[in-house]
Amino acid sequence: MTSRPDRDIFRELQELTTEARNPRSTDLDRMSAGEILRLINDEDRRVPEIVAGEITYIEQAVDLVVTALRSGGRLIYAGAGTSGRLGVLDAAECPPTFGADPSEVQGIMAGGEGALVRAVEGAEDDAEAGAKAIQDKQVGPNDVVMGIAASRRTPFVLAAVAEARRRGAKTIYLTMNARSTIDFPVDVAICPVVGPEVLMGSTRMKSGMGQRMVLTMITTTAYVLLGKTYENMMVDLMATSAKLRERAKRVVMTVTGVDYETAEAKLKDANGSVKVAVVMILAKATAPEAIKRLTDASGFVRNAIETIERDRGKAST
Repeated sequence: MTSRPDRDIFRELQELTTEARNPRSTDLDRMSAGEILRLINDEDRRVPEIVAGEITYIEQAVDLVVTALRSGGRLIYAGAGTSGRLGVLDAAECPPTFGADPSEVQGIMAGGEGALVRAVEGAEDDAEAGAKAIQDKQVGPNDVVMGIAASRRTPFVLAAVAEARRRGAKTIYLTMNARSTIDFPVDVAICPVVGPEVLMGSTRMKSGMGQRMVLTMITTTAYVLLGKTYENMMVDLMATSAKLRERAKRVVMTVTGVDYETAEAKLKDANGSVKVAVVMILAKATAPEAIKRLTDASGFVRNAIETIERDRGKAST
């Protein structure tokens, strides 16, 4: 494990916005429960507007992710503490939401899986482990690695990103400190500076909220652009539970206007695929035809329906 002199780290922390003291909460220990809650809420309401100021950079990140996933590459998050947990959480939610292969979006956590539920002291300082995690994933030129570090300085994350870049991957860095603090090469830096926390240094608060927003914006937008939705409906979800099976039926009913029994029957014919069922109903197609047209349309429901209708129109003239 590599290390730096404590005094150097102390000086570095002094300069970080995420480690600064919030002047609006200096009397926190004198406040009532209601006053504390209103103060936290007031601070939290600032976050969406600050994230909005980074949309240009978030869009650049989406472009990298879409390109990677289209080429068979992956989006790999690397983080520690709250930042690492948020990356793992977003990665875990992509398969059930979008029917994505679990390998497409992955999370690397300093300290390993155990650190998801219990802090592993010193794991964030282990630069060698960060580099090795990227090596173990066999990261290559088709991949995108996104470092997530509220403070920007986390050694595990910095080393992971540096190793990914060395191996030819595209790199993104998400930090809650100013872009001017990014003194290392990355393809895209996303820097929503949400300001000092109500509880000094507790970056699970505003910083965590901002990070969560950015991650869900990136993966949601990327998968929409990859054809995982029809209109604003999830049509590639994985019906792996009773709730999701019923949601699948509701999606089919909402999109097509059919009743519950018809939606259930079509989903059965479609082997549980919402996309196939929707194309079957809206384009009056058989399951094999719907599957072929979806394949030809790279999974885009709207395009599959339009090509069926266009070809039928040509055949009738």
